[in-house]
Amino acid sequence: MAENGTDCDQRRIGMSKEQHNGNFTDSSVLSERKRRDREERLNIVLWKQPLVTLQYFFLETLINLKEWTIKLWHRWSILVCVLLALALLTATYYIEGAHQQYVRYMEKKFFWCAYWVGLGILSSVGLGTGLHTFLLYLGPHIASVTLAAYECNSVNFPEPPYPDQIICPDEAPAAGSISLWAIISKVRLEACMWGAGTAIGELPPYFMARAARLSGAEPDDEEYQEFEEMLEHAETAQDFASRAKLAVQNLVQKVGFFGILACASIPNPLFDLAGITCGHFLVPFWTFFGATLIGKAIIKMHIQKLFVIITFSKHIVEQMVALIGAIPSIGPSLQKPFQEYLEAQRIKLHHKSESGVPQGENWLSWMFEKLVIVMVCYFILSIINSMAQSYAKRLQQKMYSEEKTK
Repeated sequence: MAENGTDCDQRRIGMSKEQHNGNFTDSSVLSERKRRDREERLNIVLWKQPLVTLQYFFLETLINLKEWTIKLWHRWSILVCVLLALALLTATYYIEGAHQQYVRYMEKKFFWCAYWVGLGILSSVGLGTGLHTFLLYLGPHIASVTLAAYECNSVNFPEPPYPDQIICPDEAPAAGSISLWAIISKVRLEACMWGAGTAIGELPPYFMARAARLSGAEPDDEEYQEFEEMLEHAETAQDFASRAKLAVQNLVQKVGFFGILACASIPNPLFDLAGITCGHFLVPFWTFFGATLIGKAIIKMHIQKLFVIITFSKHIVEQMVALIGAIPSIGPSLQKPFQEYLEAQRIKLHHKSESGVPQGENWLSWMFEKLVIVMVCYFILSIINSMAQSYAKRLQQKMYSEEKTK
């Protein structure tokens, strides 16, 4: 892999020599200035500088719209084909006929898959928020399907209202207990789409590092700079974090497809480094994305599904509630809302929401709803802050380029 970038290495060495010959007067002064600029950008947030943040956010939005418009104009043939395809699909959607039942089915499946793919992309990209949509959306969905499957002794929930609402089927359940495989099959589509979204979200670090290597430029990206510093000080690394990053980098570089697959198949907070490594060493796109897609959408998602399903199996949930009641002093008071919540869900599954425990009064469901609202609001705020900081970064880079030309 390293042989593919020999020319880029020579260009990079040439640039380094020019820098030492006088383009940059003092590397320590430059690094200190970049550190100050980074701190200045991080202070551009809504709760510290609201007016400046909003102004930069709108300016960055306009710049992005302009760049996307120019890219679309340069690819007008692709744009025309997409518009023609959309026109054909629109005509098919609105023209009456026997095909409408298939159109409605495909529409529902498309938006359902797009919903989970979008959540996966948000979870992987995060835009600086660390928003893990598995904990907020996919995990609770798998848990609710698991609890309902054991309560109904079936996964044949009527559609509609499933997946918006889970209700036990009217027909008598088959004899025997619900199987683990049946629950896995029921949530496989959602889990695989979410995993595919996380794989797509890993592409930006790969493309950034690949473009930087091919152009020989020094990108003003903190993660890429940390990666290059790690390569320079690889032999002297002592702390655990540095050694872990080096292990990931060596695995991906030396093993290739199967190394990427191994990193993508387990919960790995350092996988961004794998994307940067693959881009830096010019690993082919389909090698990187194929291994990432298989690892995240198939292997890793089945591991996570099994963990959630086993954790929320009926007998394990009952044991957990019993253990909560065994806590001295506060156990019974904590156990009661959990029991009420489970009982309310059982009643709801059997079409008996008009009786029994009042809906919406349990503090567990109230807390989870508020948690989701807070996380989504924080995510939106973080998008605004991130785009404002991107515009500030543009201004700083413009200042650097003007100083170099003087």
